[in-house]
Parts: sequence; structure tokens; C-alpha cells
Amino acid sequence: MISVTVGDIGVVMRVIRVVRTHQIRAVMAHPAFCGVPEWLLGELVTELAARWEARCESERHDRRQGSRRREAGAGPKYELVFTDRLLATLVHLRTGLTYEALGVIYQVGKSTIGRAVAEVRPLLAARGFAVPQRAGLRLRTLEDVFAYAEAEGVTLRIDGMETQVRRPRAHRPGRRAFVSGKRKQNTVKTTTISDGQGRTLWSGAMRPGRMHDQSATRRRTQRAVTQEGGRLMSAA
Repeated sequence: MISVTVGDIGVVMRVIRVVRTHQIRAVMAHPAFCGVPEWLLGELVTELAARWEARCESERHDRRQGSRRREAGAGPKYELVFTDRLLATLVHLRTGLTYEALGVIYQVGKSTIGRAVAEVRPLLAARGFAVPQRAGLRLRTLEDVFAYAEAEGVTLRIDGMETQVRRPRAHRPGRRAFVSGKRKQNTVKTTTISDGQGRTLWSGAMRPGRMHDQSATRRRTQRAVTQEGGRLMSAA
């Protein structure tokens, strides 16, 4: 008769969890899901992980109002390591998979996925957007986009994308501004600019879902167009 202790069961469960995590990561890292090849994904992890950790440590320092009192690594562990946070963000941006669905895949709450996306998106945006057939050139701001369009004679297409978000907490000022008249849900809208072939050149300018796409586009792009003299652009 084989005796099994509680400790043995715990070890088996940890092994199963590790194997499952590796399987999920292998699937999510496929270009069909995340949209980037393996070599580029490795570069993103190497480049952004240190920035993410530095940002998290800065936020913890502000909350503590001083230096850490315990050694690095002490305290509760992250439910998602940075690699999984990056993959979840890339998959969400590429496929539109909801936070809830990603939470089911990673066996975490949708709020955890939402925080991960909110942390990683600024890091990706800060890298800028690569320009097709122009190695080394990156567009980081709207001014960069319109300057590039003016110099290269590119006609831009501007569109808005809505993403469902959690309902803002009660009594928050401006809470109703997130209710989309089109989707009848709490959403945020993101402005996306692409070239004539539909290749994304820039994405950002997030705003509450109640604002109409054209109003948001005019407010966000009017200054950049005026400054750069760019030609606009058909709205997709």
C-alpha cells in the first residue's frame, strides 16, 4: 500500500500548475495569438521587464513613503509574472479577447488582467510604432505621425475602437461619461491611425466611451494637423 501525505499532494499540484503555466505561455506566445515572432517577443521581455519592475518599485516607494523595509522578493508574489502580463496584453490588443476570457485562461480575476494591460500598454506605447519599410524609424506621438505623412505623402486613415471596461465606482465624478451610446456598456475608446494599406502607424488617445468618434478625433488631431501641415486623411 502506498501512503500519500498532504505534502506529496502539494508537490504534485505545484508541478501540475507549473506545467500548465508553460503550456499556456507556449500557446499565447504563438504569432497567431500575440502577433509577434518569437525573437521579437524575447526582445520585448528583455527590454521592458526592467522598466516595468522599476515602475512598480517606484509606486511601492510612494505608497510606503520611504525605502523598503524587507529584502527584495519578500512579500506576496505576483499572480502573473511579467512575461505573462506582456503576452496577455499583446493577445488582447491583437484579438480583442476580453479581460474576463483572458482571466479564465490564466485562472486569475479579470481585474488582474485589466491591471496587467494598464501597466504594459504605456511601456509598449513608449517604444513607438514601427514604420513599414523604414527600419529604425518609430512614431511615438501624433506630431510624429503627421510629420511622417507630410514628408512621405501618405494618406492617413483614422478610426476609433471601443473596449468594454469595468463600471467606474459609485459616486465617481464623470461616471456616466463611460457609458457608450452605441454599445450601451461602459467602454473606453482608442484612436488608431493607419496608412492607406491599413497598416497601423499609431494608436492611443484613450477617452471615455460616451464621446463620439468624430468629436474625439477632431479634438485629438486638430492641433497636430495644424502644427505639421499634414493632409488628412480619410476616416476609416
